[in-house]
Amino acid sequence: MSIAADPRRRADILLEPDLPRGADLLAEGRALARDWTVGASAFLAHYGVDSETAYKRARMAAGDTMLHAQIGFRDRARSAEAYAAIWDRCAARGTRVDRYGLCLDWSMAVPRADRARAQRGTGMILRGPEDFAALTASAPVAPHFGDFVLGFPAAVENTQAALAAGSTAIGNLGQYFTFRVPGFDNDVAATRATVVALGLIAAQPVPVIVHSNIDDGFAAQFADLACCLGMILVERHLVERLVGAPVGHCFGHHFSDPLARLAFQRALARDDGAPGTLIYGNTTAYRGTAAENWAALAGYLAVDAAGQALRSTGHAINAVPVTENSRIPDIDEVVEAQLFAGRMLQDTPGALALVDVAAADRLADRLRDGAARFRDAVLAGLADRGVDTGCAFETLLALRRIGARGLERLFGPGAADAAAAGGRVPVVASSLVHEIADMAAAALGRADPAARAAVAARRPRVLVAATDVHEHGKLVVEAVLRGAGAEVLDGGVSTDAPDLAALAARLRPDAIALSTYNGVALDSFTQLAAACAVAGLAVPVLVGGRLNQIPEGSNTSLPVDVAAELAAAGAVVCAGAEDVVAVLAGRV
Repeated sequence: MSIAADPRRRADILLEPDLPRGADLLAEGRALARDWTVGASAFLAHYGVDSETAYKRARMAAGDTMLHAQIGFRDRARSAEAYAAIWDRCAARGTRVDRYGLCLDWSMAVPRADRARAQRGTGMILRGPEDFAALTASAPVAPHFGDFVLGFPAAVENTQAALAAGSTAIGNLGQYFTFRVPGFDNDVAATRATVVALGLIAAQPVPVIVHSNIDDGFAAQFADLACCLGMILVERHLVERLVGAPVGHCFGHHFSDPLARLAFQRALARDDGAPGTLIYGNTTAYRGTAAENWAALAGYLAVDAAGQALRSTGHAINAVPVTENSRIPDIDEVVEAQLFAGRMLQDTPGALALVDVAAADRLADRLRDGAARFRDAVLAGLADRGVDTGCAFETLLALRRIGARGLERLFGPGAADAAAAGGRVPVVASSLVHEIADMAAAALGRADPAARAAVAARRPRVLVAATDVHEHGKLVVEAVLRGAGAEVLDGGVSTDAPDLAALAARLRPDAIALSTYNGVALDSFTQLAAACAVAGLAVPVLVGGRLNQIPEGSNTSLPVDVAAELAAAGAVVCAGAEDVVAVLAGRV
């Protein structure tokens, strides 16, 4: 929903006259706890604990660092096989995997009754509590339902199923702020369901961690790392104070600078809150072959292992398989990465003398100061505009509608500067800003100078959009286009094909550039092409990113490359961001 760039009143943000009250929704969720409580799982039974929180605290007291693995197959039987096989094979080599992240399909965000008409991605679709429980019974690993549970219209039914299956870490609250499910973008319905689900979680007789991955939320869009930490403080206000549940945060996808990554972890370690869930792998550093990606894996794991050894926050560390940037990793590759992490943990004590802890703590001090100022400014600013910051529903919806860039521009702790990314001089610049600039510069360097000159002379207008929330590729393409002299038009993220076609019909761009990631490349282009045809548009559509999709009827659950099918369907396939320059020089 579009709101004023500088909202001054509640009515500029919360446009509807009769919105529900957070207290009523939380009470509705608490009432559900009479019938829906934490059930059995192989993990809880194996370790004799009532929750993952109890397990984490015991491991922290023992000085142990935990390991997290992701399971991302579409097929339920294949996922159950992976659940058991990864545990067994790692245990046989002396490596204990403590928790699994279970990648649900984005269509799971849609209520079960409407799911058949939702666009499918590459993740699992679990039909009900029995499917959730079948997974968690497969091995003694803590089940982490971290995607597409909280934050969406199906939040209540998915939370019920996750609890019944013995999961005591449920997310992903970060996705609430940024993810949009194609065709189901009712933010009031998503907020209502999320608050009810939070009430259900808070009413459990054992602690259930509300998981929030800030890199799936606003952290991927903030230019200031202090705002990323500040958003964690805002979410703690929401979950701990307003809801009464523990919240555990995850970060890591976009944290490429080793010192900042360690400092962020140490800044979190100073608060005695719920244990963290996990530190995710620095997946934006996976840009090369599998062999090259091993270096990136070793680099971030060394930082994360050292950080936990120096001062534990309860976060598990996550070894992302080195093939992740090209496709969903198979079981062998997940095992390989976990064994690699297990060996790194063994070697970590001998490397701690190399760590400049004082430098990390000085940076952590700056982050914490800026984060506190951001939190206070956000909550005061919302209250000044008439938003009830004591109401979970109003606060969540207001934050989502203002958005990351609006929050940073209005309330960021740095000095206002219209020329700076985010509209303010960052207290600590996010590594994402540097990454985008570096990747764009490298792509422009690979582009043919004659093609760049042709684009600069023609100044084509290009509408750039992303098929899902992963806007990293979109930002790189926009930076390349601006560097080549083109005019960039914003087509948004998680943009539905009919909406993008309607925007193109109004703006009349010379080309559309579509960035895709979530394994829906062919479907997204096909839908856009059909919508453009209905609108009478004949405009070239450039498609780049992760050009894959799981074929219907596949028995492997692994996506395949669909670049040839895209080209046959009429898309202009771009293997790299530099290809956009060549295409525009020759076709526009």
